[in-house]
Amino acid sequence: MARNTISVLVNDQPGVLQRVSGLFGRRGFNIESITVGQSEETGLSRMVIVTLGDEEQLEQIEKQLYKLIDVIKVVDLSSRPMVARELALIKVKADPSERPEIMGVVETFRASVVDIGSTSMLVQVVGDTQKIDAMIELLKPYGIRELSRTGVTAMIRGNVQ
Repeated sequence: MARNTISVLVNDQPGVLQRVSGLFGRRGFNIESITVGQSEETGLSRMVIVTLGDEEQLEQIEKQLYKLIDVIKVVDLSSRPMVARELALIKVKADPSERPEIMGVVETFRASVVDIGSTSMLVQVVGDTQKIDAMIELLKPYGIRELSRTGVTAMIRGNVQ
């Protein structure tokens, strides 16, 4: 099964997120990641949804989405060259003696430390899903106390719309 990234332009109305996510659930499709925020047009929001499925399933999802009254446009981003990013905040156990080692990992990933406590560090990392996953794996041995990920947001590269 392929990982698909779909952009859905919707009316900025209460309940739209619930209707869209409910559609996926009723059809037996899992949402790996979903982000929602303002779009370039007033009154419209953009949802970026990552889901697994083959071409036929993706086509079915698109058709079902267009049946929802608040859906304006659906674009399969993963079928085109795209830029996809995710943000993660990772709170890691960090005794003062371990901090230089942890800073080495942070610098290698071009991440940043956004908070330091007496026994912890809060690291911010931005990148594609694989980069975030790799950073988490490297920080696990130090002890991850808390982890929060935004989910994927994406756009088609260049001038293509």
